[in-house]
Amino acid sequence: MRQPLCQLSQLELPDDVHFKTKQYRSDRHWEGVILERTLVLIKPDGVQRGLVGELLGRFERRGLHLVGLKLIAIPRELAETHYGEHRDRPFFDAVIEFITSSPVVAMVWEGPNVVSMVRSMMGPTNPAAADSGTIRGDFGIDIGQNVIHGSDSPSRAEQEIALFFQDGELVSWERDGSGWIYP
Repeated sequence: MRQPLCQLSQLELPDDVHFKTKQYRSDRHWEGVILERTLVLIKPDGVQRGLVGELLGRFERRGLHLVGLKLIAIPRELAETHYGEHRDRPFFDAVIEFITSSPVVAMVWEGPNVVSMVRSMMGPTNPAAADSGTIRGDFGIDIGQNVIHGSDSPSRAEQEIALFFQDGELVSWERDGSGWIYP
């Protein structure tokens, strides 16, 4: 059995911090590592092509922690808010039509440096430039149908999560095998 890096009695923590387990602090720190959250959307092409299980499995096998999951039809208003930064770009209308054309799977993943980890797993936006082994390199068709979306920064992740998930829809839970993932 693996031994913890330190004993609980060795940690100096503020009085308002309470442990959920011996390895996970309630303020979302784990032995000095800040756990980020990120939004991932499996876009309509990924859902229609039956890639949901494959993509979800990649994140699980990587050791990321799923805290939110739902299948949704994105209303146009939500799509326009989500992609608002691209409103003046020539592809804006096409992106809105595409993302609202069929259901998407919205997920929230948690882990250390999860935003950059997910972005690395996805590969570049343009599948033609994505390496084999990345999600877009393996499954992307073109820049307009690139299977997946992931937040591009921790601050953007917070905004996007709030757009797609209401209070109470994210579940904080502990995986029994976390000690094997984050020693």
